[in-house]
Amino acid sequence: MPTKALYPGTFDPPTNGHIDLIQRGARIFDHLVVAVLVNSVKDPLFTIEERVEMLKEVTSGIANVSIATFDGLMVEFAHQLKATAVLRGIRAISDYEYEFQMALMNRRLAPDVETVFLQPAGRYSFVSSRMLKEVYSLGGDVSGLLPANVLKRLSERIDNGR
Repeated sequence: MPTKALYPGTFDPPTNGHIDLIQRGARIFDHLVVAVLVNSVKDPLFTIEERVEMLKEVTSGIANVSIATFDGLMVEFAHQLKATAVLRGIRAISDYEYEFQMALMNRRLAPDVETVFLQPAGRYSFVSSRMLKEVYSLGGDVSGLLPANVLKRLSERIDNGR
């Protein structure tokens, strides 16, 4: 039976750490749905549509990856997709504590959906979207940490805002 997994996140913006997990997840699962969370609480730099477009651009060569958006409970979206797994990245112990609690809650809500944790490649283990936005806005070099198309959009968004 083919396995479908869901990789949820805000992806504001997508980083090379995200792409690393997407590529590796695509090798593990028959189909990987990268799902951008519509979160009205956060104040994203990029719109949902922009984040979806960036993700489509960087995953266009991966046949078994699709991009979607969702709001509400992630496990309900997983059920809608008939996904049997959720892929989550863990960069540090602080991530693990939060992700472990979420995984346990998700298991309580949807015992049929497994959470699979992956660590990003070591060179991306410290990278977060929030950190890269901040470093770039302060003039720091974030090349090599973002896909080229994303870095271009980040520079256009932040440099044009100055």
